[in-house]
Amino acid sequence: MNLPLNKSLVLFDGVCNLCNASVRFIIKNDSAKRFVFSSLQSDAAKECLLHYPVKNFEGNSIVLISNGEIYFESEAILQIVKQLNPYWNKLYIFSILPVNFRDTIYRIIARNRYKWFGKSQKCTYSINPYSDRFI
Repeated sequence: MNLPLNKSLVLFDGVCNLCNASVRFIIKNDSAKRFVFSSLQSDAAKECLLHYPVKNFEGNSIVLISNGEIYFESEAILQIVKQLNPYWNKLYIFSILPVNFRDTIYRIIARNRYKWFGKSQKCTYSINPYSDRFI
């Protein structure tokens, strides 16, 4: 799958309420419209991941594909905020924290995301005003 020129692809858990809220946040704060999205459950996401050396991926992480690179967990989040509007891209400062620490926090949240934030029956982005931003 070829991404549109100058776009970054965010793969997210389409049934996770926290993940869907995160996508809404990204859209709201991405005035340059750099990001396009696909749920990890979609065929498009599965096809995309075939083009990258992904080992032991269980689908419980946000994934960012940008400029031919693939990012997971906390690094994906930091790379996303780095490209957002100037107010939010300052959060990239958290990249100074050790990766193991950041990813441990990420995994605790990911492991408990359904319990803490709930789960939808299906991806809430099947019909919305931003459908042109979804693959």
